Amino acid sequence: MKLKQLDTFLRVADMKSLSRAALASDMAQSLVSRQIAMLEAEWGRRLFDRTGRGMALSDFGRRIYPEVQRVVEQVRQLDAAATEAAGVLTGTVHVGVLPSLSRQLLPMLLADVRERAPALHLHVMEGFSGTLDEQLASGRLDMIVVNRYGSSALRGEDVLGKVETFLIGKTGRPELQARTVPFRALGGLPLVLPAAPNGLRTTLDVLSRRHNVALDIVMDVDTATAMKDVAASGHAFTLLPITAVTQEIELGLLSACRVTSPGIRRTIALSLTRQRPLSEGARLVASRVRLLASGLLSDL
Repeated sequence: MKLKQLDTFLRVADMKSLSRAALASDMAQSLVSRQIAMLEAEWGRRLFDRTGRGMALSDFGRRIYPEVQRVVEQVRQLDAAATEAAGVLTGTVHVGVLPSLSRQLLPMLLADVRERAPALHLHVMEGFSGTLDEQLASGRLDMIVVNRYGSSALRGEDVLGKVETFLIGKTGRPELQARTVPFRALGGLPLVLPAAPNGLRTTLDVLSRRHNVALDIVMDVDTATAMKDVAASGHAFTLLPITAVTQEIELGLLSACRVTSPGIRRTIALSLTRQRPLSEGARLVASRVRLLASGLLSDL
């Protein structure tokens, strides 16, 4: 039994999918499957039930999960304590970032951290807020930058800034000629949006009932890239903050107009793990994320 196998078990359990765990681990799916099989062979018990919906923990898997989680976390804490005692910021800091901010924030963050702590390694997961919340709660991430819909963040989170939501579509579409579009005008437009459950979808459900607007959601996707690609094809529209499409707008691929009456405001927040104390390296990264993200959002 190796630490990597235990770590892979936790990732598959959290993501409920071999393919998603492989993508997050930057490994081939066959290798992820093999590591799970090796653990099951060593323990002589099945860890997962393979279903049409993915990987579900077996009864044995559910019993062993917290023990594996405890072992892996203890090893991480030992490694961080040893390196920090030597006076050098090393180890890995796990950061979750929204797709709408990753393109602009991550290059700045990498350059900043390498200048201040060149031995520190960043592991970044890009995802929608719901996925990032799950990963933070499970202890897989040290911190996340997420959307909170409305005017405030959750208790204990740092507000980094506020952004508006825009209707995004192929340049030249008549629906995007004005600077703003009222919410009621979204009714009947083909929309490609993140799959539910999702904060944007929840907000849209509330607003559509309140204002008696029937939204036509023609496609659910799991990545912001797919949302933009479909919108750029001209077959549908999507809803994103302007930070997500700055480059595409500059290239003339997409156009945007702000949703109003009511607007859909997003509060961008930094949330830190409560599963363990942050390492010195993680505290440094969190401080730089606060500064860089706040500056980026204040320029909008």
